[in-house]
Amino acid sequence: MVLESLTTPFKAENRPSRLIFLGFMYCSVAIFLSLWIFRSYSSLIMVFLTVMACVPLLYNTIKMEEEKDLQDMGEKWLLKEHSKALMAFISLFIGITLACVLWYSVLPKDTVLVLFETQFSTLENINPNVTGLVSGNINSFVGIFLNNVKVLIFCILFSFLYGSGAIFILTWNASVIGVAIGNFIRTEITYYSSLFGFEKIAQHFNIISFGLLKYVIHGIPEIFAYFVAGLAGGIISVAVIRHDFGTRKFEHILLDSADLILLSLIILLLAGVLEVWVTPAIF
Repeated sequence: MVLESLTTPFKAENRPSRLIFLGFMYCSVAIFLSLWIFRSYSSLIMVFLTVMACVPLLYNTIKMEEEKDLQDMGEKWLLKEHSKALMAFISLFIGITLACVLWYSVLPKDTVLVLFETQFSTLENINPNVTGLVSGNINSFVGIFLNNVKVLIFCILFSFLYGSGAIFILTWNASVIGVAIGNFIRTEITYYSSLFGFEKIAQHFNIISFGLLKYVIHGIPEIFAYFVAGLAGGIISVAVIRHDFGTRKFEHILLDSADLILLSLIILLLAGVLEVWVTPAIF
């Protein structure tokens, strides 16, 4: 009750930047609890504990967004209101990712191998398709886009079945992205460890910025699209629970959710373009 009571949906929408700190704290607490109690399974337990802290906030925020749909306001107004919730969600995601980046970068190697074992295995499995190794062509773009659409469908389905279930997929993605960035930073810092003095410090800061930027360019719009889709599925889920289906208001909710899903597909399309053609050109 302590962690999930630190903020409310109203405060989260009006001060989304605060959720970066909360996401960081939720994940950090989950990491140390999982290492302390469930060390052998900490790579998954820390995801579950982070999700447990996030679920009350996300579910109550989705309920609040569904109530806005019932006010018969215009679609433009609704999208503007939903953007507040989406900014709160993305801030929470950024905080979780930053926590994974930090602890992957600074914890002892043996601890890191245990704590992020499953995430690292996932990265090794998808390594041939990560940014920097794909050639900028249509086939790569189509493959990446279809894979992202599959994740988006899972977000909609999880949100519909579990209310705020998409947070599990998004927290998992945050941990994987955090490991990818943390591994890049850790490798580069090791490589430049022979430097001394101010030049060494400056180089370390450059490495951190470079590592974050490499994944953020296409990662942020991609994750934003998943949150948009998750919000759409969650709104429908809450409407069904409240027995709003079969009414004119439910039709309005379906229309609003359809607009959100269409918006998420457009954002995914943009993210795919960035991942295949823009990021490799820069890095």
